[in-house]
Amino acid sequence: MTQTPAGGHDGPYPAPVVVPGFDVRPEWIDYNGHMNVGYYGVAFDMAFEVMLTDHLGMGGDMVTHSGQGPYILQSHLQFLREVRQGERFNYHIRLLDHDHKRGHYFAQMFAEADGALCATQEGLFMNVSHDTGRSAPYPDWAVARLARMLRDHNGLEPAPQIGRPIGIRR
Repeated sequence: MTQTPAGGHDGPYPAPVVVPGFDVRPEWIDYNGHMNVGYYGVAFDMAFEVMLTDHLGMGGDMVTHSGQGPYILQSHLQFLREVRQGERFNYHIRLLDHDHKRGHYFAQMFAEADGALCATQEGLFMNVSHDTGRSAPYPDWAVARLARMLRDHNGLEPAPQIGRPIGIRR
């Protein structure tokens, strides 16, 4: 396993990390005339991969060079406003916590036209060795980058959706 990053940078990191350039594709539209629930997960994953690769160097290049990389363990999506075919949107992603194997993040999807918050995702990821299929500690450089990103993101206002439980309100 390599101890040098294959990409990304050592910071400082934008707070939050903004990932622009998405639009609702025709094949993502369901019979209700809006983006299907499953494609929200696809789009959030695409944005998260940009953050991992471009900023932390922990995406596909890390897997290629070290044989390990992040797996999503848990994800909680909240749908706040419909998005329709052709609408453009972007993501704001912040790191909430990490340790030597895991990270906890929060992402927000905003419509470009009016800035409305359309959806959120809170997720937990873990580094996994492709040789063993089990969790593995991140290399020192990755832990240092996660620590720097966490420091850079600590000043962000907490979003009300973070940690929100699922249930019927009565």
